[in-house]
Amino acid sequence: MPQAGVHAIVGIAARKWMPQKEWLLLGVVLGNMFPDLDNLAVAYAALTGVDTHGLHRTFTHSIFTILALIVLFYLIAALTKDRKWNNFGMGLGIGILMHILFDLIVWFNGVELLWPIRYELNFWSWFVMPEWLTILLDTGEFLAFGLYFLLLGSLARRQNTDMQHQLSSKLWMYIEFVLFILFTALFFSIGAEGLPRTIFGVLYLLSIIIAIVITIQMSKTVETLSQQGGPR
Repeated sequence: MPQAGVHAIVGIAARKWMPQKEWLLLGVVLGNMFPDLDNLAVAYAALTGVDTHGLHRTFTHSIFTILALIVLFYLIAALTKDRKWNNFGMGLGIGILMHILFDLIVWFNGVELLWPIRYELNFWSWFVMPEWLTILLDTGEFLAFGLYFLLLGSLARRQNTDMQHQLSSKLWMYIEFVLFILFTALFFSIGAEGLPRTIFGVLYLLSIIIAIVITIQMSKTVETLSQQGGPR
């Protein structure tokens, strides 16, 4: 997977091609981050001593999950008679599909695109990743989150939206940049296994949850962007 923050930035950039429908772009941005929440399942399995095989880049990266979410939010929209939920579900589906395609094209691991059918598609199976690159891509998660918070805060200030949440976005931007520098230095000096890896994992999971929460809190900023975006 590319960094979750990169996926979120790609979701924001996609506004130029998205129809101007309420909650659609919000769904696209959140959908771009959603698949990496499978790391919560991986972390739980690791803590409880359960085999983690088959938990990452599987059920959250599946075409069938996309279809299930679209149907779920279609039903919610029908029950509540609020079309926004249908737009949100379509956005989630689009965002997850973007995430999957981005993983396949620019990352070095396979994706079980048809889970629960066990078939892994990997365009990079021939590539052996050096250790230094593995470290930079791992710690780059924090850098990417920081850049996403920077982008979100900058857009909010430019549009004069979500004033009450701009400070938290800025604070987390600085925290992520510090974590990137700290863990890059730590992993290169003493290694990326054991306790440092555990602490890294906890902070990564916290970061992706915070990114999702702040995105929802700053939904007005995202919605304003959608009104400036693609076709009506």
